[in-house]
Amino acid sequence: MTHLNKKPKLENPKVNNIDDLPDDLVISILRKLSSSASSPADFLTVLITCKRLNRLGFHPLVLSRAGTQTLAVTAEKWSDSAHRFLKLCVNAGNIDACYVLGMIRFYCLENPVSGASLMARAAIKSHAPALYSLSVIQFNGSGGNKSDKNLRAGVALCARSAYLGHVDALRELGHCLQDGYGVPRDVAEGRRLLIQANARELAGSYLSLKSGDETLTEPVQEIRPVNRFLKDWFGSGRVVLAEGLRMCSHGGCGRPETRSHEFRRCSVCGKVNYCSRGCQALDWRVKHKMECAPLDLWVAAAEIGEGDVDAVEVENHAAR
Repeated sequence: MTHLNKKPKLENPKVNNIDDLPDDLVISILRKLSSSASSPADFLTVLITCKRLNRLGFHPLVLSRAGTQTLAVTAEKWSDSAHRFLKLCVNAGNIDACYVLGMIRFYCLENPVSGASLMARAAIKSHAPALYSLSVIQFNGSGGNKSDKNLRAGVALCARSAYLGHVDALRELGHCLQDGYGVPRDVAEGRRLLIQANARELAGSYLSLKSGDETLTEPVQEIRPVNRFLKDWFGSGRVVLAEGLRMCSHGGCGRPETRSHEFRRCSVCGKVNYCSRGCQALDWRVKHKMECAPLDLWVAAAEIGEGDVDAVEVENHAAR
């Protein structure tokens, strides 16, 4: 006697698996995954589960959508395979990959021509970080001689990046306008851009309001993946900078000099170096003002204006 609640068995059950899905649907799923994965490992772990996913996962339509976290290779795990992965993404037209691989080649692999070319490909597509990085290269004449500095080109690239909302570019352009560096001096406009940069930085850094209090939590200093790569590449001892070359002293940058005395030095203490005015001003607020100026300079700097003063103002006063 058959139990009434017992389900009858199917004689030929149809098993659904990924092989039954059409390629275009699988590619669409993988495109979504590549754009939202939290790390390269998360994306690649899915691809090694079967041959079909591995084949379709490297389709140009998938790699062209790879997000910044999917492209966030680390210096510790850098290898020929990681290099090939980034090159495949570049060939697929991924502008974030152009920027990441361009920065790595320019500063880490000692291939400035190829690195600058890749960043230029991203900059043409209005990639704000690439535009800003190229402006820093132009300001310093990186990868060449001191005579290769092009302040006007640096300001133009920086202004384009600032227009796209890049906070570092806003800060750099603000200081350039205040100092008349590569652009006619406009203190009021420079101050406005600095205020705008600080406001955007606060909006992105502060996490939440304390319950029952209007004060904000401590800001989180986030290091972008490519800057962390540069910092770890040279800071781990894996690669030693040539004698006389120095790193940018701002902890969130990671850029090294490409020739001796390329970066600007703090004129007060002479112990720290910066690739840009933006890095100098940010490091001043975060750390260096507690280590640098003696008391008499602080008293003198207070005469410049009320409230806090930035590194450029203290340096200008000290040079008088």
